[in-house]
Amino acid sequence: MLLGAGDYETQQPPAGAFREPVRRWSVQRISDGLEEERARWFYWVPVFVGCGTLLYFSLPVEPLGFVIAGFLAAALGVRFGIAGGTFAEIAASALLCVAIGMAAAKVRTEIVRGPVLSGDIGSVEAAGFVELIEAREGGGVRLTVRVEKIGSIGPDDLPVRMRVTVRPAVEGLLPGDRITMKARLSPPPRPSVPGGYDFARYAFFRGIGAVGYATVPPVKTKVATGQSGEAGIVENAVLAVARMRKHIGDRVKAALPGQTGAIANALITGDRSGIAEETNKAYRASGLFHILSISGLHMAIMGGSVFFALRFMLALFSSIALNYPIKKWAAAGAILGSLGYLMISGGSFATVRSFLMIAVMFASILADRPAIALRNVALSALLILLLFPESVVDPGFQMSFAAVVALVSVYEALARRAAPWLDGPQSWMWRAAAFFGAIVGSTLVASAAVAPLGVYHFHQSQHFAVLANLIAGPICNLIVMPAALGALVLMPFGGEGLALAVMGPGLDAMGLVAVWVAGLKGAVSHVPAIPTFALAAMAVGGLWLCLIRPRWRLLGIVAIAAGLAMTPLRSAPDLLVGDEGRLAVLRDATGAFAGLTSRYSEYELAQWLSRDGDKREAKEVGLGGAMICDEAGCTGHAKGLRVAIARHASALRDDCRRADILVTGRSVPVPRVSATAAEPADAPTAMEAARSACPRPKLIITRAALQRFGTHSVSIAEDGGIAVETVADFQGVRPWSGIGFGK
Repeated sequence: MLLGAGDYETQQPPAGAFREPVRRWSVQRISDGLEEERARWFYWVPVFVGCGTLLYFSLPVEPLGFVIAGFLAAALGVRFGIAGGTFAEIAASALLCVAIGMAAAKVRTEIVRGPVLSGDIGSVEAAGFVELIEAREGGGVRLTVRVEKIGSIGPDDLPVRMRVTVRPAVEGLLPGDRITMKARLSPPPRPSVPGGYDFARYAFFRGIGAVGYATVPPVKTKVATGQSGEAGIVENAVLAVARMRKHIGDRVKAALPGQTGAIANALITGDRSGIAEETNKAYRASGLFHILSISGLHMAIMGGSVFFALRFMLALFSSIALNYPIKKWAAAGAILGSLGYLMISGGSFATVRSFLMIAVMFASILADRPAIALRNVALSALLILLLFPESVVDPGFQMSFAAVVALVSVYEALARRAAPWLDGPQSWMWRAAAFFGAIVGSTLVASAAVAPLGVYHFHQSQHFAVLANLIAGPICNLIVMPAALGALVLMPFGGEGLALAVMGPGLDAMGLVAVWVAGLKGAVSHVPAIPTFALAAMAVGGLWLCLIRPRWRLLGIVAIAAGLAMTPLRSAPDLLVGDEGRLAVLRDATGAFAGLTSRYSEYELAQWLSRDGDKREAKEVGLGGAMICDEAGCTGHAKGLRVAIARHASALRDDCRRADILVTGRSVPVPRVSATAAEPADAPTAMEAARSACPRPKLIITRAALQRFGTHSVSIAEDGGIAVETVADFQGVRPWSGIGFGK
């Protein structure tokens, strides 16, 4: 039957008839692809648990326990109550992981919650047991003390630990000694800039509720015996390990004096306090700073050396090698050896993370599973996030796992493709090329993975890290760390000098490489802080690229590119005010910060410059052309607005008539309002009173506001609008923020 034109038109399908099958085909294809990835779904568990932990730490107020418990119960109900379907299962599982992350963080917070000083206190008598002794550059030591007494503070308000700087150092002081001293103490300091590093949070999770310095040197009132009646079995064991660490460190530094011994001590015992700042700067600028901190690299070398040494020795006995699983025996020995290294190295969180990773890998050998696999990395990350949820905001944790995930994913991809190349015999030249190629390749991969995090946290980029690691990497892997292991093995017999004699020249060679590379022109770029959402986009893209196998993993490149494109979108402040008004800088005609500074605020100013991508030292910043100052105060302009800093009451009347932004000095009362005499808790009242007494300025920043809310970051729009961010805005009302919590 033939159809005419009209008949054909009547047979046309309705509009959109083809779209539905295409849509169904696309959705089905994505669903099938996700099902093919089911075996790798576990890799995303720590990612979403980490998202839940990050969500907890980003909340503006501390959530109530029953709210977190209710969220977890609801997530469990959703996960096990869904009817099915790939998309629904993934969404419900992700929600459950987020809830688990929030619950783990909340539980951890309540476990470590302890009293924190509510304010500064003068020179008072303090007593306690020394837990940690760290050398300070320029002399003196920093003591971490388990507190017994601080002035007249009652037991319920007494911090668990305090960190006190003592100058000069006290000879013969050991961990476990009971000391008394007089000290000026204060709460752990808050961030120096909105969104900056939060030491107060770090201290909270380590039980440090007071910091300060000794005004009268400490006196030992009880010598360490290891059997202190005040301490329990666990505490005595910890103190015994701490004393052993100090003993090992003293012997290492006796054999290797100077910075060589300080670095050797850092690699063996984890104590980096003796390393000079100039040495740190050289290693940081050259891209070798990761070598100075015990991390996965050192733990892998130590554990790997024990593994191969035990396996080699067991293989010498044919009766054992042919009848017993010596590989598993060696793996078990490597776990124990790594545990011993963990104890000697001080058990810092970075070292604990490294131990968990290496222990999981050797445990995989015991279970006849591949040692180097993304599943092991995911399991290690999950364990750390559940045990120490605060690690998720730690730069070390983020950079460590970023590098490891990238390296292992590249390793797995190359292993599948390079298997045919590795089956046949290889010449020594091929093996040498592969060895150095692996160093270059791994450095490139790891550097690319951690670069966004390095810029976000430290505002620097090292351009010759590949060159430095290519030279120093083999020295560290083949000479320094094996010699460090030899020193630990020989030390009980008094023979550590033999191994340290080999380790010392290796460290000197690494130091020469660090200084040389750091001195190359353009070795380091200083870049401004990037927005958090830009980093998040790059992180999502990187994870997608590493954890997904099908070709649509390349979508991760799109997310990374989007994150890179968003890096310039940060709103840079036009005015920063801190240190109770003694420090205030605004942008001059060149766009750099200039203004009122103080030698007591150099650290705070250095953090401001770093976040602004400014390579100047704090002492190089002056008034420039940004401000004009006299004894009464300072004035300047920012984007057409007049900024006034009143340091004397005589300047206030004029400033109130002319200024658009007014900053009151340390002891300047606003007329008719004692704003500067107000307690921090009365800051809002003081500011309201200041506003009524001085209505002309668009913004008044009082001493009371700076005390309560910390550094103020002021951005000025083209139309003259003002936006203010404070440290308190980012900290929120949390147990470690000192706002709304008495303990």
